[in-house]
Amino acid sequence: MSAEAIFNENEDCKESWNVTKADYSICIGDNDKLQIAGKPVMERWETPYMQMLARAAACKSGRVLELGFGLAIAASEIERCGVAEHWIVECNNEVFENLKTWSKDQPSTVVPLHGLAEDICRILPGEHFDGILYDTYPLTHGEWHTHHLDFIKTHCMRLLKPGGVLSFCNLTSWGELMKVDGADKREQKFDDIEEMFRNTQLPLLKECGFQEKNISWELLDITPPKDCDYYSHTKMLAPKCFKNN
Repeated sequence: MSAEAIFNENEDCKESWNVTKADYSICIGDNDKLQIAGKPVMERWETPYMQMLARAAACKSGRVLELGFGLAIAASEIERCGVAEHWIVECNNEVFENLKTWSKDQPSTVVPLHGLAEDICRILPGEHFDGILYDTYPLTHGEWHTHHLDFIKTHCMRLLKPGGVLSFCNLTSWGELMKVDGADKREQKFDDIEEMFRNTQLPLLKECGFQEKNISWELLDITPPKDCDYYSHTKMLAPKCFKNN
């Protein structure tokens, strides 16, 4: 695992992310990878975790909003859950073309949406989704640890139906927070993933209106490959957060 930070200070990939080449060519053993602008966006070893997140977001069936398509791991699991509609937001041009091709062979009604999640979500109808899965990639140094929380604070409650469910992750951030000797010295470090979640994620969820009794999570034991640059901890956490009816 690289000791270098994922982002350099003040680095900003947002303006060019949509047109930057999506590199699917890297494969080490059976771990194929998606990289954009040299950033490790997604890797195949994440599959059991992505499927766990997908099942959480699709647990009420109905209409699911997924933010970030990546390698289609979570998207494919959502389809296996038997949802009726599956809206997917993806910013990168090449990844979006793959999404459009993939969508043609799925059992649900898939609605591909091209653009930044923060832009697309502003124009989506309110109380429209039974479930949301947020797993986009951070695009700036400043948003490395906060972009998913910004989405939850700004859009999530408005978009979810009463009783709807949110699942989310930010592995690029959480992996850094779980490295005691991590390169990003701005953030507190943890050696217990549940402690990390309770200290850094739970307060914002409660601030946004999720009641603590409606917030739960599953843990997954996993061994990330040594060539993974963003996650080395042996546990992963998949949240499931219900909006009040």
